[in-house]
Amino acid sequence: MTFEPVIGLEVHAQLKTTTKIFCGCSTVFGNPPNTHICPVCLGMPGVLPVLNKMVVTYAAKMALAIHCTLSRVSRFARKNYFYPDLPKGYQISQYEEPLAQKGFIEIETDGQSKRIGVTRVHMEEDAGKLTHDPHRGFSRVDFNRTGVPLIEIVSEPDISSPREAAAYLKQLRSILRYLDVCDGNMEEGSFRCDANISIRKKGTTTLGTRTELKNLNSFKHVERALQIEIERQTEIIQDGGHILQETRLYDPDKDRTRSMRGKEEAHDYRYFPDPDLLPIELDEDWIEAIRKSLLELPDEKRARFIEAYGLPAYDADILTSSRELADYFENCVRSFPQPKSVSNWIMGPLLGLLGTRGVSIENSPISYDHLAELLGLIDQGVISQKIAKNVFDEMAETGETPKAIVEKRGLVQVSDTDILEAAVRHVLDRSPDEVSAYRDGKVKLFGYFIGQIMKETRGKANPKLVNEILEKWLSG
Repeated sequence: MTFEPVIGLEVHAQLKTTTKIFCGCSTVFGNPPNTHICPVCLGMPGVLPVLNKMVVTYAAKMALAIHCTLSRVSRFARKNYFYPDLPKGYQISQYEEPLAQKGFIEIETDGQSKRIGVTRVHMEEDAGKLTHDPHRGFSRVDFNRTGVPLIEIVSEPDISSPREAAAYLKQLRSILRYLDVCDGNMEEGSFRCDANISIRKKGTTTLGTRTELKNLNSFKHVERALQIEIERQTEIIQDGGHILQETRLYDPDKDRTRSMRGKEEAHDYRYFPDPDLLPIELDEDWIEAIRKSLLELPDEKRARFIEAYGLPAYDADILTSSRELADYFENCVRSFPQPKSVSNWIMGPLLGLLGTRGVSIENSPISYDHLAELLGLIDQGVISQKIAKNVFDEMAETGETPKAIVEKRGLVQVSDTDILEAAVRHVLDRSPDEVSAYRDGKVKLFGYFIGQIMKETRGKANPKLVNEILEKWLSG
């Protein structure tokens, strides 16, 4: 008997507003516990929440970007449950009338495109954070995060494999970051995912009993946890057992999932419209203004990079993986209009440097104008590719311009044919056996001669001219 997984994802994305969704407290991450709180986010008696308009704007941008239909009227509801990090005893969310519905995201895995449906996008407030002390037997609660604005993006159960799930999340995060409405930081919890998964016999349409997976704080963990859960459910059913509807936690240290609690249904939360908040009414002009404000999104930018710059799809995928990297590339190309050369240097030396230092493109030690200047020196024959890599390393260390480094260290490429002729003759004169072997058919020795000439000129010889001169002398 063979089975197939059915996966749906619930993503919570923290919006990049400076203040919380219903009060003026700061949303800055990492401050001392319980320093960004007030009577509103703590739910003290007699206080009233006031909706942050920017939250609605950011949420609407994301909804439109993933092809959802915005509701002309949406309402906040109270989701009632008790947990120590929820000071009001309920969470303000949206239930029956969300902000937006019925969208989709296009993903690509193994060269195949697939459309994943989006059921809904709704706004809600975050809860606090519990820190457990296993040695002293108690927990601490930090309410700084309480009331931080979130959007929840709920997919249809259209995802058929862990790889598709990871691709969907990466695409979703990329769109959020392109729009600049969420920083997508999974380590800080501003981009979080819960996965609902069940399995069924291949070829059937009846859904199996689902479990919910939590504690998925990286794309790798999402993919691995889903694979483990598929294997666990398959083994249970093959042994004649039944899947329990429950919430499970992924333990990356032990590489397994474990039961956390029974899975609640919507009626368990006793949703009802929040009496302290008015319905949100959107007019057509406001929606159209939001639509027009949308920037070029990853898929559109990728297609344009392939069409306008003649880049391979592989290059375009990497260069459009973030808006900041795409901007760096385009700024560099404006100064040095050879897109493939720029792409090669960004994807090779530059991303290698950033990876080694653990920094993002926004904090690159080499600016796009300095990289363009370096490529210009190569193109003009001032320096060779080999010397350029040394100059690149020094640029990263010192922040100096490539021209300044080349002049200071006397690295200008030798293109004087008389000097190069002399260097070639000198190398060949002291290598008679190798010259004879080359002329007898050992053509691989050509590379040996090139290396010796480069040593003779301390790496400054113009490679193209050296090749031409060497060929002439060896064939003479």
